[in-house]
Amino acid sequence: MTKPVPCPPAPCPLEEYAARFDDLFTRVAQRRGFREYLAGLLAPRDRNKTLTALAGAEPVAGAQHPAVQRLQFFLSESRWDAEQVNSRRLELLLADPVTAPHGGGVLVIDDSGDRKDGTRTAHVGHQWLGRYGKTDNGVVTVTTVWADERLYYPVDAVPYTPAKHFAKGKSDPAFRTKLAIGAELAARARAAGFTFRAVAADSAYGDQDGFRGELAEAGLPFVMALKPRRGTWAYGPDAHTPVDAARALDWDGPDDPGDWRPVTRTFRDGHTETWYAADATLGWWGPDGLTRLVVATADPGTLPDKATWYLAANLPRPGSPREADSPHPAASLAEVTRIYGIRHWTEQTYKQVKDELGWADFQVRSDVAIRRHQALVNCAFSFCWAAWFADHPAQPDAASPRPGPGRGERGAARRRTAVGAVLAAGAARGPRLAFPLDRAAALVERMVQGAPAPAVASPDQLRRRRLRPAPLHPELTNYR
Repeated sequence: MTKPVPCPPAPCPLEEYAARFDDLFTRVAQRRGFREYLAGLLAPRDRNKTLTALAGAEPVAGAQHPAVQRLQFFLSESRWDAEQVNSRRLELLLADPVTAPHGGGVLVIDDSGDRKDGTRTAHVGHQWLGRYGKTDNGVVTVTTVWADERLYYPVDAVPYTPAKHFAKGKSDPAFRTKLAIGAELAARARAAGFTFRAVAADSAYGDQDGFRGELAEAGLPFVMALKPRRGTWAYGPDAHTPVDAARALDWDGPDDPGDWRPVTRTFRDGHTETWYAADATLGWWGPDGLTRLVVATADPGTLPDKATWYLAANLPRPGSPREADSPHPAASLAEVTRIYGIRHWTEQTYKQVKDELGWADFQVRSDVAIRRHQALVNCAFSFCWAAWFADHPAQPDAASPRPGPGRGERGAARRRTAVGAVLAAGAARGPRLAFPLDRAAALVERMVQGAPAPAVASPDQLRRRRLRPAPLHPELTNYR
């Protein structure tokens, strides 16, 4: 086999990361374009990361600059496979002990929309854009994110194509709903070797019986939110909505919680909150049914809208008749609450890939170019974690003792420490450019500012004696 022609190297350690993809590109121009694109995405964000910004050119007249034209050709015309690049990225994450998925993690399914003008761009349509909270012209992408309390990273991303792009509309065999795409991505993640405790999603997915059924049929565990007033059939005096089922539970205050059980939630700034969780009954859902309805709230007496979760889960209750025959390990109320709490990582993902790495800044129209841009953004995102862990090596799991009785769901609170600067300061450590590593580390510093609190997985989630990386910086904001 002919040895690849070397291309101008990127500043170390970006070069070390990019070199692992070289065999996927057949031309030296492609390998150079890959490095230049990642470097542009990682650069400080002075303006939208269009191709002119990635190449450092003036936004109007600079469009004809040779460096911009090279990136344009690399993204739109050059022959390389975005799926292969993404698969290699996932292989690297799976092979690295500090990022390898484990049974205590969560696979989050969600979709995100971005405004795009015109009608000729692939996947564009008048549709709901959750980022803006309204229906508008844009592109929606269904994503999967693997996360635990320590880190998170995107797994797959597939743009949703509205029915108007198909000859027969929704009846066209090629048309797929966002729900169908999400279920396919969850199965794909498992087939690729990603282990997780459960699939988590918000009420846009959890309210859909068919979607939950697809996951259950595929043998996937799930914990999904429901809208408080999602109606279901029931006899006259019985509860008809999740909020009705929650109100039917006994509660006489913290000293006499009745059906509720306290759950201690620990936040990254060190403070703790006592929430309460309970198994409720709604129609054929119940503590011992195929689907559980778990309610977690900060106040069972008032069920505040912004601090109450109504969760559908197919994880059996410990001690229930289903536990012996279930393909999934039993989950306590605290565990179900923990799983859904990790789902909020995906909101942090959007802040990083959109506000820092230019996820929605592409100015291309073809399906191939859009998918390539998204794959490259995910590569830049994963490189940030690689750069972070290069300076934060793994430590034995003994650094995070298992919670004991009376210490709450996630153990004792950690002492608060000072936050490092967001922007890198000082000279590079060694004969290399400071920008790639220091910029990546700064991005990760901001990523983890919204992280869930650290927790130790139970014995059925992680193999014993497994080395775990030290937790990231503990000075983090609250989350819900």
